[in-house]
Amino acid sequence: MESQRNILVIALLLVSFLIWQQWQTDKAPQPETAQQSSQTSIGDDSFVPEADLADGEVPTDVAPTASRRLVTITTDTLQLTIDTRGGDVVRGELLEHDDELNSDDKFVLLSNGANFVNVAQSGLIGRDGPDGSASGRPVYHTEQTSYQLADGQDSLTVPLTFTNDQGVTFTKTFTFTRNEHVVNVAYHIDNQSAEPVQAQLYGQLKQSEVNPNEEGGNMLMASAYRGPAYSTSETRYTKYDFKSVREANLNQTTEGGWVSMLQHYFVSAWIAPEQEQNQLYSRSLNNQGQAIIGFKAPLVTVAPGEEQTVSAKLWLGPKLQDEMAAAAENLDLTVDYGWLWFIAQPLFKLLNFLQSFVVNWGLAIVLTTFVVRGIMYPLTKAQYTSMAKMRMLQPKLVALRERHGDDRQKMSQGMMELYKKEKVNPLGGCLPILVQMPIFISLYWVLMESVELRHAPFFLWIDDLSVRDPYFVLPILMGASMFMIQKMSPTTVTDPMQQKVMQFMPIIFTFFFLWFPAGLTLYWLVSNVVTITQQWYIFRQLEKKGLHSKAAS
Repeated sequence: MESQRNILVIALLLVSFLIWQQWQTDKAPQPETAQQSSQTSIGDDSFVPEADLADGEVPTDVAPTASRRLVTITTDTLQLTIDTRGGDVVRGELLEHDDELNSDDKFVLLSNGANFVNVAQSGLIGRDGPDGSASGRPVYHTEQTSYQLADGQDSLTVPLTFTNDQGVTFTKTFTFTRNEHVVNVAYHIDNQSAEPVQAQLYGQLKQSEVNPNEEGGNMLMASAYRGPAYSTSETRYTKYDFKSVREANLNQTTEGGWVSMLQHYFVSAWIAPEQEQNQLYSRSLNNQGQAIIGFKAPLVTVAPGEEQTVSAKLWLGPKLQDEMAAAAENLDLTVDYGWLWFIAQPLFKLLNFLQSFVVNWGLAIVLTTFVVRGIMYPLTKAQYTSMAKMRMLQPKLVALRERHGDDRQKMSQGMMELYKKEKVNPLGGCLPILVQMPIFISLYWVLMESVELRHAPFFLWIDDLSVRDPYFVLPILMGASMFMIQKMSPTTVTDPMQQKVMQFMPIIFTFFFLWFPAGLTLYWLVSNVVTITQQWYIFRQLEKKGLHSKAAS
């Protein structure tokens, strides 16, 4: 029963920790939404006009010779909508991911709606950059309004061209590759004017701080982080949340680097030129309730009659660690496992390895439980041996209390001498529980952050391991297994109040687990079943040695 009390205390600490995390998320004041303006500041010396075209809307305020329109691009992984004014990506759908479980609609990563804005913008600013001119952003020309990656085609290029009054042609080319979520965005500058051209590449992500359709965490489940983040050569991964953007403008100079907007399971990120010294920045559009995070590459000069190309990469997709690591250094860290990442990452790799054999993620969780509990078996054996020895010492401890009365100092000295003489570690029963809880928390974040488990079925009614059991079957079974463990563990508790608390502990745990992801509850249930088996076996071995029977008597 000592172990049961330890579990209860640690569980209460865990739940308190999750509630505190959710409170931290919810306590920040939410900005008021406002009407969109026509310009967005990206630096101290330049402005990028806002792409204010809503999804599907055809503009009517542009001259027919420079007709603004939307271009749709479809690959095997992405369907993007590009506004020819500025060449911004104003909508992005992930074709491999459903919006909801069993839905025909695909997950929308980028959008430019009336209530929520999340777009990827890029351009050329500076003295001669078309996006930095006083007349507003350029309206590019495209040969088609629809492009598609054909069967058997490995890549697709979509060029957008704009020629200014001086005869300088800017070609913005999007390049897509089959089976990838990285889009290469290149600017080719062909300077046929009589003067040198100076321009500076930038890329930025703009997002509304409030998403009216966003679901927050409940009382026990923390929400996944949504907001800006960045990486530099000195800082591998840093969240720079909306509150930080409002309080101070980010201004970091780094070789390479990236900026991103994170959300549950998915991320959009601009990957700056790797070998260049880039400036990372952020801006808060307080009157619009929006935030911007972006990068600016070094200024380039193109002499008359010369040509030059500058480029960056845009990641639009799920948080796939291997692919993101290949796309940019440290981009895989956006799969944020928190401060226990050093446990969570091996757990995910183990899960992923086992799933490659059994196919089913639920079975992979079951096998992972067996592996973890197998590794912990020596600790578990030590725990139950320690519990048995501690029970044997109870009569001697009672005698010490009667002998020393209220003299706590002598009582403590007597207990330590007794533990030393009998070679008993009073904390031995707690160690396996203390080891188990970080694993439990780490697996919680693995299930929260790993997109591979999104909409992953187990069997029968469990069609999504990343959300709670819809019929609460697993939490009830988990509570029943805890009750069996409780009944199998002889108790030395004599206080009636403590006994009642112990009796209600399986019910308390069942209540906690009602809101946990089904995969996490499955892990704890299987872990309890393994515990029951191991406890039965260990106590049987102790009984053969006469230790457990003496302790029980």
